[in-house]
Amino acid sequence: MRPEQWDIFKRAARMEKLDKVPMAMIVDSPWIPGHVGVKHMDFYLDPEIWFQSHLKIHQEFPDIIWVPGWWMEYGMAAEPSALGSKIKFWSDNTPSEYHTLFHIEDIEKFPEYEVENDAFMAMTLHRIRMQKQRVFDAGYIMPMVTSRGPMCTAGFVRGTTDLMIDLVEKPEWAHKLLDLSTRLIIDWLKAQHKAIGNCVEGIFILDDIVGFVNEDHYKEFCHPYLKRICDAFPKDWVKLYHNDAEVQACLDYLPDAGFNVLNWGKQTDIAEVKDRVGDRMCLMGNVNPLEVGVRGTVKEVREATLDVLEKGGDRGMILSVGGGTSPGMPKQNIEAMLKALAEFNGSRVTA
Repeated sequence: MRPEQWDIFKRAARMEKLDKVPMAMIVDSPWIPGHVGVKHMDFYLDPEIWFQSHLKIHQEFPDIIWVPGWWMEYGMAAEPSALGSKIKFWSDNTPSEYHTLFHIEDIEKFPEYEVENDAFMAMTLHRIRMQKQRVFDAGYIMPMVTSRGPMCTAGFVRGTTDLMIDLVEKPEWAHKLLDLSTRLIIDWLKAQHKAIGNCVEGIFILDDIVGFVNEDHYKEFCHPYLKRICDAFPKDWVKLYHNDAEVQACLDYLPDAGFNVLNWGKQTDIAEVKDRVGDRMCLMGNVNPLEVGVRGTVKEVREATLDVLEKGGDRGMILSVGGGTSPGMPKQNIEAMLKALAEFNGSRVTA
């Protein structure tokens, strides 16, 4: 994103009243390669294709704040790969992760991780150092460092179903795995910060597996670890949390974890989210990303967008889809969101 866009995003995160509601979209390799017409393997492995793909979407949609902006990633492979998960790559899709921790007690046999040298973390950091100056020279910044959350990382390493069983049958071992995942994530975020430099002023945590647990399990197995991550970084940084699974169990607690921006899924209406979090978090959402964003007509996108905006209001609101941008979301539907946003912002000016 551009520096002035980051300033807008920060101000919205701080619940400042802006002249216009901004629009931001989470985009990475599930959407970008298909939109620009390149193979996933080329997107990951060819530095020129990666750079030109990001530059194209920034130039095509200059009024959208792309989050986190110039994301250096291998799908969701980096975090679990450092803890031994098997990663399989595909030419036309994001990588698949296969768990290898068949017995949770084996985490005591894990070698100490090294984020600078392990698996796809090492490769990602190298690519950041290799490409960042070109991004900066083009007039953009990389203001956020990004990681999957503890439950997501643990789920990839252990297997999500087995992890859910462990929470009930082997809670002490589940805590050991979550503690390891949390330490890894904090070190991973700090390593990205070091690689990018001082323009970093935010963290972006993605953890959909939090949406698989009830409220009691959230408070025991999720909240303390999410809070540890937020507490490890400056208080005035932007802290964005993404979960497009269920948020009912965690919604009331996320502000206390330290997050100030929430991107959530289609399952919970924005009116309910706004009622429950009040002015404690900026809401980044939540047009239905698949049924509307990908499959909807321009008219349906417009109506859904205006519905979200009217319920969300004009303070602490960033227009987005309910989660990441789904593969196949067409240009005309993104433009329909922008036009509906301009309509909404214009009505505020003339009111």
